[in-house]
Amino acid sequence: MRQVMERVAQVARSTAPVLILGETGSGKEVIARAIHAQSRRAFGPFIRVNCGALPTELIDSELFGHERGSFTGAMAARRGWFEQAHGGTLLLDEIGELSLAAQVRLLRVLQDGVLQRVGADKPLAVDVRVVAATHRDLADMVRRGRFRHDLWYRLAVFPIALPSLREHPEDIPAMAEHFTRRAAARFGVPYRAPSERDIALLVGYAWPGNVRELAAVMDRAVLLGEGVRLEVARALGGPSPLAPPASPPAGVAPGQGAPPRPDQIEPLDQVMRRHIERALAATHGRVDGPFGAARLLHINPHTLRARMRKLGVDWRRHRSS
Repeated sequence: MRQVMERVAQVARSTAPVLILGETGSGKEVIARAIHAQSRRAFGPFIRVNCGALPTELIDSELFGHERGSFTGAMAARRGWFEQAHGGTLLLDEIGELSLAAQVRLLRVLQDGVLQRVGADKPLAVDVRVVAATHRDLADMVRRGRFRHDLWYRLAVFPIALPSLREHPEDIPAMAEHFTRRAAARFGVPYRAPSERDIALLVGYAWPGNVRELAAVMDRAVLLGEGVRLEVARALGGPSPLAPPASPPAGVAPGQGAPPRPDQIEPLDQVMRRHIERALAATHGRVDGPFGAARLLHINPHTLRARMRKLGVDWRRHRSS
């Protein structure tokens, strides 16, 4: 990451476009904001646009704006994202999601510094520093004709490759402490530093979601610990949803588990009762509130209390002394 920040410092003062490459959750927007903060445009706007979330029929209007009456529903003139970022930095996140037609129009703005609102007669000059980001392999998309080579050359003047969290585990302890402090302040609980065991668990995890996942895990660990301790092991939970499935037992075809016997099937009420009991045990008998069982179970507290009455579950058995 020190090498990444050195490249940020090298390019920040210039006006060159920057292309940030990295996996989802690795911190591309954070790096884009660092470039903006260290640039001469730091006091100008920083605008982030998720290109993958722009409807195809509205891309031009969103990026370049439109005039009143230029299409059905255009009740007033609108400044596009480029105009709103004038004098500052525009982050085009997930640039690889743009259609080829939109790429052509984007190229003109990058080359000439002018745009034309939908329905307008005159072009507008804009002064915008463009930073693009993607988790896709744009070079491969260029080879396959899915991304324009001239736009690629224009954007990739100064590429910055962000490593995945798996590639710099030595940074996990400092990041974990930072995210723990942030979560404690956000949730209004005392700060508890990660223990050596916590750090060992975090370093040994695969992190398919990178830094974003680490931040979420530390939030969850603080919430589960209720300000008394950090529950890192519970926050990490079971296997990652992105992990490969376990191998089937010998003699069982892939995709076909051994069918259970009828005597192994429990009544649904019994399964629900046991699951609610586990949630109450984890929350020391609390039903509602930010640290209650209802929050863990993603259910309305009133609904949970009604089910507890029906199933004969007593929260008081789990209340700490």
